[in-house]
Formats: sequence, structure tokens, C-alpha cells
Amino acid sequence: MGTDGGRRVAAGGNADTELRRRPVQQRSQLRLERVLDACAELLDEVGAAALTTKETAARAQVPIGTLYQFFTGKQSLLAALARRNLNRYLDRLTRRLEAEAPRDIGGFVDLAVEEFVAMKRAVPGFGALDFGLTGPTPPALTDVEHFLDLSLDNNSTVAEHLHRLTSDHLSAHGRGPSPLALRVALECADAILKLAFQHDRDGDPALIAECKLLLRRYLAA
Repeated sequence: MGTDGGRRVAAGGNADTELRRRPVQQRSQLRLERVLDACAELLDEVGAAALTTKETAARAQVPIGTLYQFFTGKQSLLAALARRNLNRYLDRLTRRLEAEAPRDIGGFVDLAVEEFVAMKRAVPGFGALDFGLTGPTPPALTDVEHFLDLSLDNNSTVAEHLHRLTSDHLSAHGRGPSPLALRVALECADAILKLAFQHDRDGDPALIAECKLLLRRYLAA
């Protein structure tokens, strides 16, 4: 479970997704981050199906036993990376909101989409695993819809966090959208942005613009 500035990423997992041990010392934390960085790099190179814990440990330059001190296996490794991605996305979006202070849901939508697109373009592994797997589920993995929280699917978890952000940053200008509306918006954005990045590594700008337009109109209603 990650926390930052009072924002908590729900990570109520199970034996297959939870960390075995949470690092306390800085040295252990750095090792954990190195393993997650290696996992992200390998996702870009070989994909989720071919990813192995052995190759991840080798890329991170740690003994395989060190990896298994933190993770029960491939599933918990991917879940931890998804949670880190969500933490980083929320941090980036929060900084943009604080700097630009949008007055309506349209401004919020623009920033939310822009930060997601920026991570798709620049963050290793984010194309294959953002807050959940973006491609077909490898046969060895189960319950991938609950990488972020055992009780909620991934998009519902993200929607709850976005609802908190809209409440925090738009409350002075009227009521923001409901968690359900944000959940529906996320499903729409998933489909459009997946199409935008299907044949363009930087994302088709026309489709990205259409995504913003669709979400603005739906959430404003």
C-alpha cells in the first residue's frame, strides 16, 4: 500500500498480489525499487507473458532470493508495479492541479488525460501495465482485475482516487462527478487511448483530443 501526502492507494490484495515484506530500511527500499524498475523494462522488451522473476532479478542485479523476500511470484510483482504506477500518476496529476487550479471538470479532464498520455510516452513498462495489464492476460496469472484492491476492480479503484481529487480541487466551483460517472469515463478513456497508442508510440493526437472531448461532455452533463 502506498501513501503520499495523505493520499492512500488501496492495495488490499491477497497472497498472490500483496508484498511478503515491506521494506523499512532505505537500502531495502532501494532494492525493491530496482526490482520494479527491472520489471518495467522487461515488460517493454518481452511482454507480460514472457516476463519471469528470474530474469527480473538478474536485470535488477539482485539474488533471486532477494526478489522473493518481497514478492510471492510474478503476480505480486506486477501488482506492486501497478500500484507504484498509480501512486506516481496521482502525484503527477495532483501537482498539475495545484499549479493550474482548473475551475471546472473540463480543465480537470484535460490534465488527467495529459498526465496519463505523458506516462504512456515516457514511463518504462507503462504501455504494457498501467494500473492493470493492457493486453491479454497470460494463462499463469489470475485475478488481474484486482491488482490495486481486492474488493474493487482496478478502474473502480482509480475512479475513487479521481473522485477524491475532484472533490478536493473543484468543490469551490460546484459539485464534481460521482464515482460511478468517473468509472464509466475511465472505461471510455481506456478504449480510446488504447486505440490511440495501438499504432503510434506517442499516441494519435486526433484520438487523444477526441478522448478529452468525449470525457468533457459526458462528465459535464
